Amino acid sequence: MGMRSTAQAFVARVTAVSSAGDLDDALRAITLDMGFQYYALSHHVDIIAAGGKAIRVHNYPDRWADYYDANALGVSDPVHRASHVTSVGFRWSHIPQMIPLTACDRKVLLLGSDQGIGDGYTIPANVPGEARGSCSFANEAGRPMPDRMLPLAQLTGAFAFEAARRLWSVRQFELEPAQTLTDRQRDCALWAARGKSDWETSRILGLSEETVARHIRQGCERYGVNKRTLLLIRALFDGTLTFTDIFRR
Repeated sequence: MGMRSTAQAFVARVTAVSSAGDLDDALRAITLDMGFQYYALSHHVDIIAAGGKAIRVHNYPDRWADYYDANALGVSDPVHRASHVTSVGFRWSHIPQMIPLTACDRKVLLLGSDQGIGDGYTIPANVPGEARGSCSFANEAGRPMPDRMLPLAQLTGAFAFEAARRLWSVRQFELEPAQTLTDRQRDCALWAARGKSDWETSRILGLSEETVARHIRQGCERYGVNKRTLLLIRALFDGTLTFTDIFRR
């Protein structure tokens, strides 16, 4: 089967799944066909705290998965953090060039290797307003990366995560409803993110200082938070504001 036919077959298989078990079976077979041993498709959250509501399908060794969950590495995993700074798949060996690694990060990567997880390839799945996620394929330490299969891994991982989003929605994974700021609330939040005080923002926008404060307060209310810092984080998270807006790059 040629590469194009293989890609079409992989995508068709993950797109057709109707249950988490089907997705697990599909990923298990496709992973082996691509020359990998392990796969992990998940949201980047504390899986235990999520109580089964977060996307999670994998075949990692049990001992490593138990350690990973017990230490809530879904949030701090350097592989996950690296996936937040790119829009395409990447090899784990390239992570030191993507994000600064702490001593703890290096320990996590070493522990994974000790438990049989070597180099891997991760495909980001970042949807504004939802928990970030990814699909990874990996091999045991010392086993070569199937380089020619990486384009297939990119394509399969993206479609597999989209299938998982559909399945977990059916399973009533409750995402918080999207909020919408008014134009003025967004303007005020933007200038606050740029470090301006309410008074400075009022001069820039031609409003009173009290009006700026009210817009910020009402923006907080829309997101159900009580601090402007959290307002800005939520607005960045769902795409209402972007880093480009803030830094004007």
